[in-house]
Amino acid sequence: MQNRWKFLSLAVLSGLCLAPLCPAGDDYLSPLALVADKEGKALFVADATAKNVAVLDLASGQVSKSISLKDSPTGLALSPDGATLYVTAGCPDGCVYVIDTAARKVNSTLPAGHSPFAPVPSPDGKTLYVCDRFNNRVLVIGISGTDSQFPNSRKLVSVPEIAVLREPIAAAISSDGAFLFVANHLPVGPSSGDLVAACVSVISTAEKKVTATIQLPNGSTSLRGVCLSPDGQQVYVTHILARYQLPTTQLERGWMNTNALSIIDVAKKAPVNTVLLDDVDLGAANPWGVTCTADGKYICASHSGTHEVSVIDRAGLLEKLKKVAAGAKVSDASSSADDVPNDLSFLVNLRRRLPLAGKGPRGICAVGPKVYAAEYFSGSVGVVDTSPDARRELKSIPLGQQKAATPVRTGELFFHDAGLCFQRWQSCSSCHPDARADGLNWDLLNDGIGNPKNTRSMLLAHKVPPAMSLGVRDTAEVAVRSGIRFIQFAVRPEEDAVAIDEYLKSLQPLPSPALVNGRLSDAAKKGQKVFEKAGCAVCHPAPLFSNCKQADVGTTTGMDKGKPVKTSTLVECWRTAPYLYDGRAATLKEVFTQFNSEDKHGKSTKLSQEELEQLIEYVRSL
Repeated sequence: MQNRWKFLSLAVLSGLCLAPLCPAGDDYLSPLALVADKEGKALFVADATAKNVAVLDLASGQVSKSISLKDSPTGLALSPDGATLYVTAGCPDGCVYVIDTAARKVNSTLPAGHSPFAPVPSPDGKTLYVCDRFNNRVLVIGISGTDSQFPNSRKLVSVPEIAVLREPIAAAISSDGAFLFVANHLPVGPSSGDLVAACVSVISTAEKKVTATIQLPNGSTSLRGVCLSPDGQQVYVTHILARYQLPTTQLERGWMNTNALSIIDVAKKAPVNTVLLDDVDLGAANPWGVTCTADGKYICASHSGTHEVSVIDRAGLLEKLKKVAAGAKVSDASSSADDVPNDLSFLVNLRRRLPLAGKGPRGICAVGPKVYAAEYFSGSVGVVDTSPDARRELKSIPLGQQKAATPVRTGELFFHDAGLCFQRWQSCSSCHPDARADGLNWDLLNDGIGNPKNTRSMLLAHKVPPAMSLGVRDTAEVAVRSGIRFIQFAVRPEEDAVAIDEYLKSLQPLPSPALVNGRLSDAAKKGQKVFEKAGCAVCHPAPLFSNCKQADVGTTTGMDKGKPVKTSTLVECWRTAPYLYDGRAATLKEVFTQFNSEDKHGKSTKLSQEELEQLIEYVRSL
């Protein structure tokens, strides 16, 4: 371990990033996160595909500087003194770029796990917390200042690892620096139970461990944004609140997916409540970034699927939540706190929905009464004045000349755009975040009613037919068109579906965090032989790790009992838990043991404990 830290420290001090580049991007401008400088005169804007941080001068509306990076940025944060900008980037071996805000240049880099997100400096500026997304942990990086030999670098003191639940993707720290609130992107555990929901992990920064886990309402998934109120009393979290226990027979009144803001009491480390950001007959799909205006008057949330910003009267919201918690009837639908997460009218007269000129807003920040949104698909920064009497105008500041959209880029937009959906309740990405899976079971009507199935990743969907768990769609092309018609309840031109096909075909797998320097570990190499021995390779041959057939492996139950299921690809299965067609297996170990007692799904019952662990390590590495 000492040698490991010595190696990492040398890498940091020499300014090297240990991460190979992510899959090649393109020339598009795709801003996804932004933060204002200390004076509120400029914005630092992280651009995913351009691989840079643009410095946007707010007075002139021009990009004054572009700071090039070797990797795609995922998040950024300013140090308390405003002198340093921290930018997370890279996969699979990510890093944090340390940028001098005065000189507008990268001084050094810090290694930061697999696909890091959400750098959060402590209030005293001595510690940086980073969400190590695919290692399911938070890194604690102590910054001791500069080193005499390397005056332009920061020195890595240590990187303790704090385990959280699943895919930490956003975080906020309490005003006193005592607690870090971490949004876990997806639910953990089986998806076949009565309660399936993502959680917020609360880390004690003194103890360097999780001291509380805040359970969000059943169906909470795709957590994206977290912020602290200016007075330090609440944390706000954006997410989808799915109604996965209902058959997908309609969309009206949020029948399938609703879009939510959860409020957490910082002192109590407990949820206050969850409010819906939708209207009764108009969804507000895919909430993403969240912030508060500095005066604490408004909570602002971006909606990446409907291209708008919600501006919520914070004092009015808290007062209404206080009244309903005391048992007062505050709306036609809410007479108790338990009613609030199902009340589509709760924010009436408390929230304004302000449209943006650009497409796909993600990260947002506030400067005075104005809110700025990173418009991912437009390559621009949207501007919204939160003042109630402000003149409403659609304004975006371009970060440069946007390249004409290819079919792949158009398909990516359509996949994330709730404008394709009836009443804008959801987009394809609502159930397939990042084109993967939401960790829930859904009762789609293509194979009957009353038999929910686990959401599938879209990776390799077009290369591994048939589609759906029971293979009821011959190809992914058929499934895409059926999804538009029967899940989004829309009729769209054929070219829309063709573009979505092209986007999904372009998806590339991420390297597994189980790999060692991009290669199989010694245990995984042995596991590859066990994979052959157990007969797994018969149905899961390389390179797609699927024979594109169906088989009865003894896992179907209820009305589906005895039916053959699609042979899923094992590529990237390290990130697709839970497993089996109904998500009953929380882990790969359960797949091979608890749910394979008759050896119908590979001959695993007679494997030794060591062989079983090696097999799991190999499959996790694919």
